[in-house]
Amino acid sequence: MWNPQVEPPHRPITVIGWGRVALRGGVLATLTFGGLAVLLVVRLFERPVYGLHRPVTPYITLAVCRCAFVVLGIGFSTRGTPMAHRGGVVANHSSWLDIFALNARKRVYFVSKSEVRRWPAIGWLARATGTVFIDRNPRDAKKQQLIFESRLLAGHKLLFFPEGTSTDGLRVLPFKTPLFQAFFDKDLRHEMHIQPVTLNYLAPSGEDARFYGWWGDMDFAPHLLLIMAAPRQGRVEIVYHPPVKVDAFKDRKSLAAHLESQVRSGLEVRGSFS
Repeated sequence: MWNPQVEPPHRPITVIGWGRVALRGGVLATLTFGGLAVLLVVRLFERPVYGLHRPVTPYITLAVCRCAFVVLGIGFSTRGTPMAHRGGVVANHSSWLDIFALNARKRVYFVSKSEVRRWPAIGWLARATGTVFIDRNPRDAKKQQLIFESRLLAGHKLLFFPEGTSTDGLRVLPFKTPLFQAFFDKDLRHEMHIQPVTLNYLAPSGEDARFYGWWGDMDFAPHLLLIMAAPRQGRVEIVYHPPVKVDAFKDRKSLAAHLESQVRSGLEVRGSFS
């Protein structure tokens, strides 16, 4: 039984490790916020012409995220083919690195809780890259449905984590079903596909298998520093499973159950990467 309160043991950061933090951190910050500046400038011209459609700026996000793995020294690979259909994407959630990994291969737009909008730095990045923010207030359900519908019909692939929380990367939690209901709207059901995706993290040699996992009450900054200080890195692999048509399922529960089984089938727990 997994206990989310138990964190993996971590070695203290050495003097050389702090040097890696300074080097990688400086390059990563320049890359991320430099990319954000370029994106915002391009969006000034893109928004008036294309509105919800974003023919240029998602490629800036994709390039920044790919380069981030090079800077961190983390291996990155994929299996399967990202879908070309309109619709949604669901994945297991293990780390803040998921955002970089899923953006590095295919243009997607994340669905996130509304609190993230107010987070320093991360909130700015989320808003700039077109994240859809969800308010848990039932009174806003209709408004959120309309936002979902407009984004999906505009061709945006909306990605969300149905587990509702992150894990240690060694398991997939049961999928929560409320967000799937939006796809059963009469204007969407027969038009949409959903693709299940599995994220596999392989820890660096000699490290705990949960090295890249970020969950529960773990603080973001210490985990970021730990990864940037690592003398050797592991890798992340993304598995793209076959997409399914929404109208092939009778309701959101049967759809969620199928997608959960697919995501779980792609999870490979192989310890560390050597």
